[in-house]
Amino acid sequence: MGFTEPPLDCDRCPRLRKFLLELKETYPDYHNAPVRSFGDPAPALLIIGLAPGMHGANATGRPFTGDWAGDLLYNAIAAHGFSKGQYGATADDGLTLERAMITNAVRCLPPQNKPVGAECTNCRPFLTDQINGLPSIKVLLTLGKISHDNTLRALGLRLKDYPFGHHKIYDLPNGMRLYSSYHCSRYNTNTKRLTEDMFFGVFKDIQEYLN
Repeated sequence: MGFTEPPLDCDRCPRLRKFLLELKETYPDYHNAPVRSFGDPAPALLIIGLAPGMHGANATGRPFTGDWAGDLLYNAIAAHGFSKGQYGATADDGLTLERAMITNAVRCLPPQNKPVGAECTNCRPFLTDQINGLPSIKVLLTLGKISHDNTLRALGLRLKDYPFGHHKIYDLPNGMRLYSSYHCSRYNTNTKRLTEDMFFGVFKDIQEYLN
């Protein structure tokens, strides 16, 4: 089985499409298009972020690559045995993921990093298709509440049955296990809402569960 990625000229969300076209004039060397998933084609772990960052994934074309959030995420991935090679913050650094894949709930960069509800809804079929098309998945890790809520909706589950919280763990009806974390953003780490120990703790639990 497999899944469908959004086309690079996806126009499901007019506001996001317009924003990316405008950015092409300011940053002509950036990716400025939907960011596709990265990782093992048969992952046991699917990591689901919010959306590409302006000078991270939107620049490099690879999820969480090139910004602060990516530095922390790829450090956690490496420390818990889910990658090979050295993360170099570029899409051509040679890094590969093992048993893991990274994607986003919303595949295009939104203004102020804040997608609106309709944009989450428009992009959600890609996430549903991805989860359903990868039978190897055993664990879903959502980074932040928007990712958490979108993932539950993608699976047709009720938010009230699976409230968001850091390091919350739920066994889902489809046999997968859902882990939630605060997003690994610079804001969350600067304010100590999320520490490296807290973030690594989630990955440690996932590693032990999968092993």
